[in-house]
Amino acid sequence: MDYEKNYDEIYNTIKRGWDSIAKPLESLGRMETLVAKLGAAQNKEHPAVGKSALLVLCADNGIVEEGVSQSAQAVTRVCAENIAAGKTTAGIMASQTDTEVIAVDMGIACSESIPGVLSRKIRQGTRNFTKEPAMTKAEVEQAVQTGLSLVEDCQKRGVDVICIGEMGIGNTTTSAAVAASLLKCPAKTVVGRGAGLSEAGLARKKEVVQNAIDSYGLYDASVIDVLRSVGGYDIAGMVGVYEGARRYGVPVILDGAISLVAALVAERMNPGVMRYLLPSHKSREPLSALVCEALGIEPVLDADMALGEGTGALLMLGILKTAAAVYEKSLRFSESGVAQYKRHDV
Repeated sequence: MDYEKNYDEIYNTIKRGWDSIAKPLESLGRMETLVAKLGAAQNKEHPAVGKSALLVLCADNGIVEEGVSQSAQAVTRVCAENIAAGKTTAGIMASQTDTEVIAVDMGIACSESIPGVLSRKIRQGTRNFTKEPAMTKAEVEQAVQTGLSLVEDCQKRGVDVICIGEMGIGNTTTSAAVAASLLKCPAKTVVGRGAGLSEAGLARKKEVVQNAIDSYGLYDASVIDVLRSVGGYDIAGMVGVYEGARRYGVPVILDGAISLVAALVAERMNPGVMRYLLPSHKSREPLSALVCEALGIEPVLDADMALGEGTGALLMLGILKTAAAVYEKSLRFSESGVAQYKRHDV
């Protein structure tokens, strides 16, 4: 199905539907716009939110060798298993909206299979990008294709909407490097503390990112070369998930900083993909506001969060479910005995 063909028509139909509800026009603000966007992405005049899935893409990053993270790579494997078992914060949140949790090993630095985790391992972690590019072009393509296939599988199983999440020690460093490169800004403006770096650790992280940008000439590089040089398997996989949203009509709710950077990559590679992605929250990481501005989106929630794993996306899913229910079940003007409000030119 061509999910783009009827996008604008369905979007406008749902917006008119909101006008027919017995309430002041646009009084639910952005909830009305987001429900319209949800339905347009699905090619449905009645947006569906009954079946949801959380995709958590997990991968390790070779750059942690440079002291840019407080934790060792081994943490990624442990967290991935706990995410799959529903024991983490994201799992608890997912249970509140009856959301299936799918943890995916995109490139965790371990050789054994991880209980409950879907194995799509490309390599046991990316390379240390201070020494060589993080990924090969073939690995980037494999990660993107994996993301596409994950959405295709969700669509075949009747999933209406996907929340995106990630887990990987060092991925605030990779995302900052990609963001600074694509936004053509100094590393110091986008690099944050991640999971809680000291002042010395933060300074080291800024230095590592800026040196890599300068060394690879990333301010003038193509999007794919930026991603290949300093990105991660999780980011590349999310790029595929986002393109899958457009291809298979399964909209994706964005999470925090890493997912936003992947959205920036995806939009630069394939303009228009953002029509199938819904914002959730403003991450504490400094790159978040800059990337949102570049993408022309405004997060709905601002709760000073910086956890990842899809936690912001899951909170937003709960709001969308409520908004969609209001759209479907509210009293219409035609049933209320009250004259419908009309729009007037200003």
